Amino acid sequence: MSYNIRYDNPDDAPNHWDNRKGRVANVIKFYDPAFVGTQEGLIHQLTYLDQELSNYEWIGQGRKDGKHGGEFSAIFYDTRKVKLVKESDSTVWLSETPQKPSKSWDAALPRILTWGLFEVKSTGEQVYVFNTHFDHVGEVARLESSKLILKVIREVAGKKPAVLTGDFNVMPDSEPYATLTSGTPELNDAYEISVLSHVGPSFTFEGFKVNGGSDGRRIDYIFANNEIRVNKHAILTSFQEGFYPSDHLPVYAEIEIK
Repeated sequence: MSYNIRYDNPDDAPNHWDNRKGRVANVIKFYDPAFVGTQEGLIHQLTYLDQELSNYEWIGQGRKDGKHGGEFSAIFYDTRKVKLVKESDSTVWLSETPQKPSKSWDAALPRILTWGLFEVKSTGEQVYVFNTHFDHVGEVARLESSKLILKVIREVAGKKPAVLTGDFNVMPDSEPYATLTSGTPELNDAYEISVLSHVGPSFTFEGFKVNGGSDGRRIDYIFANNEIRVNKHAILTSFQEGFYPSDHLPVYAEIEIK
C-alpha cells in the first residue's frame, strides 16, 4: 500500500488529524498489507500508527534533520509476514547532496527516499521496498528526483525484486513518470500491469470531501521492477460520513515475486 496520510495541519478542521487518525489506522488494518509506504507523516502521527498497528514496525527519518524533524516517508511492515534484513544507512535526500538534509534544483522543500530490504517469512524470498514523496512545486526537481531514484535502485537492489511506492506529484503523461517507466531499471506502473484489471477510481488526489475536491489526478503510485508480478491493483475509497480519511486515496496492490 502507498498512503499519503496528510500531515497534521490544524487548518484542516473538521478533518484534522485527531478526527481522522482512527480511520487511517482502520484502513490499514482492514486491508492488512505487508508494507505501507506512507508520506507526510510527522513523528507523533507515526507514533500513533505504531501504537495502533500492533503487528507493524516502521523505518524512516525526518526529512528536515535526518532524525525526528519534519515529514517522513516511512515504511511500515507487518512483522508477521516479513522481517527487516537491512535498511538504508541514512535517508536519501532527493538533491545534489543526497547524503545530508538538503534540497536542490527548484524544489520548495526537502524531499527524501526511504528504503529497506525485507525477507518474506513464508518463503525466504527477499524484496527491496523504496518509498518517496516528490516536490509539489519544482518541475526540474521532480525530473531529477526520478533520475536519482533510478540510480539508487540500480546501486542498491540491482536486478533483485524491488517495489517503489510514493506520492510523486505527477500525472502518467509527465516526463518524470516516463523516466521511471522507461529507464534502467525499468519500473512498471502496477496500475497498468495488474493481471486483474484495476479496481476503483482513476484518481488518487481528491481533497477530504467526497465529490467535493477531486481534480481527477492520479499522482500516487506503486511501481515494480520486472522481478515482480502484480496480481491485483486498486485505489481505495474508504470514506465515512462524506469524508475520506486523508486528502489522498491509498493505492493497494497484491504482488508476488517471480
